Amino acid sequence: MASGMIVAPQPEAVEAGALVLKRGGNAVDAAVACAFVQSVVDPQMCGIAGFGSMQVYMPSKDVHTFIDFHGRVPAAATPGMWEHLIEGETRDGFGFVLKGRVNDVGYQSVTVPGTLKALSEAQAEFGSMDWKDVMAPAIRQADVGFAVRPHVHHWWCEGALFGRVPAVDRLRFTETGRRIYFNADGSLKRPGERVLNPDMATTLRRIAAEGADVFYKGEIAEQIADDMKRNGGLLSLDDLRNYRTRRCDPLRGFYRGYGIATNNPPGGGIMLLEMLNILENFDLFEMGHNSADYIVTVAEAMKRATADKDAHVGDPDFFDVPVERLTSKEYAEAAAAAIRRGEKVSVPRFEPDPPKDTTHISVVDAEGNAVSVTHSLGMPSGVITPGLGFMYNGCMGVFDPRPGRAGSLAPGKSRFSAMVPTIVFDGEKPTMVIGAPGGTQICMGVMQAILNAIDFEMPILDAIVAPRFSATSDLIDVSNRIPAYVTDEVESRGYTVARSHLSYPFAGVHGIRIEGGAMQGAADPNHDGMALAV
Repeated sequence: MASGMIVAPQPEAVEAGALVLKRGGNAVDAAVACAFVQSVVDPQMCGIAGFGSMQVYMPSKDVHTFIDFHGRVPAAATPGMWEHLIEGETRDGFGFVLKGRVNDVGYQSVTVPGTLKALSEAQAEFGSMDWKDVMAPAIRQADVGFAVRPHVHHWWCEGALFGRVPAVDRLRFTETGRRIYFNADGSLKRPGERVLNPDMATTLRRIAAEGADVFYKGEIAEQIADDMKRNGGLLSLDDLRNYRTRRCDPLRGFYRGYGIATNNPPGGGIMLLEMLNILENFDLFEMGHNSADYIVTVAEAMKRATADKDAHVGDPDFFDVPVERLTSKEYAEAAAAAIRRGEKVSVPRFEPDPPKDTTHISVVDAEGNAVSVTHSLGMPSGVITPGLGFMYNGCMGVFDPRPGRAGSLAPGKSRFSAMVPTIVFDGEKPTMVIGAPGGTQICMGVMQAILNAIDFEMPILDAIVAPRFSATSDLIDVSNRIPAYVTDEVESRGYTVARSHLSYPFAGVHGIRIEGGAMQGAADPNHDGMALAV
């Protein structure tokens, strides 16, 4: 029987985390090692200049906390600086399209990064291994490079369309990017071809030797600030020096007797709990999995949570988020009653839905410690400072350029993120450690996997592989594996259905199920990952 398990979208990173567990490291050690390798082998999904959310559960130390490391708006930004440039909003709410795409790619699209700070803090406070040891696998990987995997190449070719800058243009934005990700003849590297990035290896060695302070206060920080200043960026040395993670207790709820521990705003946990609370008022099993009744009911819960997010959820340091009201059972009962009456919520958007980039790690160790961490670059900025090797986040693209709203720009503010690194409890013990990449589809994917596991008693692999759908606008987007005869009935009830050409769209859920002391893990086929037991 396995004593530990790790699952993530990148096999190289999963293997690194599994080896850490085999060598006696705990769940935090494994998660940190895995995250660093992810930044090497999936460098547009995540990176040390990204952001995210980490749930740490360590019962033996009486620890259950979140390290929130969302990117923050640089101090030089102003609330209305881009209001005159707005052209539209993406259909699922994952950002705004501006003239010149200044918020989407390039030096002004970068927020103050938090990933490296959070990984350093987690390792120092909760890890059992030396900093250099947990960084060593990523350094070794950076030395030899990585072979382009199918999902990496798919995103390079398809990512960020529909008004956003195409992913391939992000890769070629800097001379360094053109050298790393393209062949000598100018062609984009293809699956199986090797990506070499010696600058990344050098940067990781400096961080291993000097700690995260070299990135936020030392020589690397100065290199970052100088590059930003030369190219009209907003990020400054003071922004880096002043960055702080946010610590908080998990946002808690219950679904059919199971405890749900997830993240607080500006993370997506509030949406997850609102949807689960609404759906608890329905007999989903009796409806039948992915039946027309089921799809309509769940879609309306999704739309209500999305509308509430748009109107009420932002950085709690800047905006009064009504967490108790939106996650209350009474609020959910009223919403469920409206769904039963056939009332439909409208969530208008301007543009189609772009692909997303993020990654996730779920880990459980032999001592019962669990970590669920989701981290990302948002939409990558395309910016790589000469000599450093890593790409910065492009999180400014999601902020609302219109002042006075929950998601509006403000110096020091964090953007909303649908990240929901979640642990489900059966009594006092974790029974599921779960999360996903996938932009605003993260909440929808994780929620459906939880429903599948609890309401339909599916094993974790079946719960993750089952066809999904999403409703973050007035359309219901469906997987190509949901039969047309079902969606025909949905459309007969006045809904517009958009069928994806993909069999596994709408986030990439990765999870671990623990029952009777036995662990099972599953990686979403939407990505290239795997689960490893140790």
